[in-house]
Amino acid sequence: MAKASKTSSAPVINIGISDKDRAAIAQGLSRLLADTYTLYLTTHNFHWNVTGPMFNTLHTMFMAQYTELWNAVDPVAERIRSLGHVAPGSYAEFGKLATVPDAPSKPPKALEMVRILVEGHEAVARTARSLFPLADKASDEPTADLLTQRLTVHEQTAWMLRSLLEE
Repeated sequence: MAKASKTSSAPVINIGISDKDRAAIAQGLSRLLADTYTLYLTTHNFHWNVTGPMFNTLHTMFMAQYTELWNAVDPVAERIRSLGHVAPGSYAEFGKLATVPDAPSKPPKALEMVRILVEGHEAVARTARSLFPLADKASDEPTADLLTQRLTVHEQTAWMLRSLLEE
């Protein structure tokens, strides 16, 4: 009877996407996860700290937005895991990966919050869009579908927030 090996190795992933492409896509999705989480935290911060005549409107809008962002991080992280990679999950990792800046330490005025969130949603949209060539090259339809869903949300949210800045 053969002895079981004392060294364990991860099972080989054979989903029709090469190791190299899975790694590149997972790295891109890690940036998307970091951007999404950073924007979530900023939006929640603004929900807590908004003041002024638009308080009720913005407080409610920000809550809907941070809830949507919170619900978005899990599918992104799980797609990274489906590709055989570890999803980042610490503030330190997110800080290195994110293109979205951290929330200001002093809460800005309400309309400045709106402007910051517009820029954040546009940045996340750019991150998501930048991954399409990788997903397309690898015929990674699940990732492409996830990116399409995220782009729809971020572009629409940016438009709605920009509408508040028009005079």
